[in-house]
Amino acid sequence: MHSTLSSLVAILLLINLVALGSSRIGTVVRAVALQGVVLGALALAAHGELSYRVLALALGSAALKGWAIPVVLFRALRQVAIKREVEPSLGLLPSLLLGAAATVLAIVASSALPLAETELAPLLVPASFATVAAGFILLTTRRKAINQVLGFILLENGIFVFGLLLVEAMPFLVEAGVLLDLFVGIFVFSIIIHHINREFASLDTRRLSLLKE
Repeated sequence: MHSTLSSLVAILLLINLVALGSSRIGTVVRAVALQGVVLGALALAAHGELSYRVLALALGSAALKGWAIPVVLFRALRQVAIKREVEPSLGLLPSLLLGAAATVLAIVASSALPLAETELAPLLVPASFATVAAGFILLTTRRKAINQVLGFILLENGIFVFGLLLVEAMPFLVEAGVLLDLFVGIFVFSIIIHHINREFASLDTRRLSLLKE
């Protein structure tokens, strides 16, 4: 079980770096979708005894983040007809190096925390911190609105990983509510993306400054 957890966490961290290092938006969407499936598997692997709550959380995460949200984002991509992030605020290589540094820092910082004496915390806590950092980097250094949406999803994935430590203590309705709010948020973002593209023929969020009086 410990080796499975370690493998899933390694894949999770690798996907963060792929998302930060790719200029093709479709590749980033696929990476985030794969991360959603990995999160579902991680929820199952993190708890040896399966309960209906853990199973529902894992299936909900895999279905929502691995299929439903990517479908919405790919539909938005087809509507706006863009494929790459051409001029990010921070270049791809610096973003990748910053993400790798954030991962190392997350591991070092988590080792200094008074974590619970379980095999989950030393794996999930640094993975959570690193994924939140990767999402924040993507959210703040990309200029295309859809990449910023993907950064928001990565950031939420990091919070989801940390929540796996508390899955038995959290009410199921709260967990389901978080996933539903995420889906509704992405749906609203796709509508906003459509309107930005229609008004400015671009998804560069810097164009929104033209709306100032």
